[in-house]
Amino acid sequence: MIDTALILALTSYYIVMFVTPGPNNTMLTISGIKFGFKKTIPHIFGISIGHALQISIVCLGFGYIFQNYPIVQNYLKWICLVYLFYLAWKMIGSIKNHEVNAGKPLKFIEASLFQWVNPKAWTIAITVSTAFYPSEENYIVAFLFLAFFASLVNLPCISLWALFGASLRKFIDNKTIKKIIEYFFALLLVLTGIYLAIN
Repeated sequence: MIDTALILALTSYYIVMFVTPGPNNTMLTISGIKFGFKKTIPHIFGISIGHALQISIVCLGFGYIFQNYPIVQNYLKWICLVYLFYLAWKMIGSIKNHEVNAGKPLKFIEASLFQWVNPKAWTIAITVSTAFYPSEENYIVAFLFLAFFASLVNLPCISLWALFGASLRKFIDNKTIKKIIEYFFALLLVLTGIYLAIN
């Protein structure tokens, strides 16, 4: 049954999971630095909608596969690790001055699809579908509630990271600071990938 206690508990869980560092938030910060907040908006909505769809599918039974065949989730972790290493390598030297058009921001569909190889997103989806699923509620209402509420909390949380990245843009004209930012976020991507792969 959906009640105030469930809403408060779910909100707390979502805030903690969505606002803490992870692949999505690191990539949003980098996008904010490179392209600014406005051009990062499709990336933000791609994450939010893609993750809501992921939660819906997990609630509809896809999580059963991970619970009974954990090897599948392990494969996803290694795919994510390789992708994050690739992003880290591309990060070095990728931040240009404001007047230089440095590549393209992630598109809505690309950000949505990334959720399917993002172990943190899978962890959230599986936890929500098992620990917070209102089993006494109508089946459709229950998973729509979890998915809709995820997007509602997710959007402002992850937007903070894109805004943070955009606020760093004024520092990228300084070559030393630019290098520090590039190497810091490249290292953060590598460490995030390693952490997700071993946990």
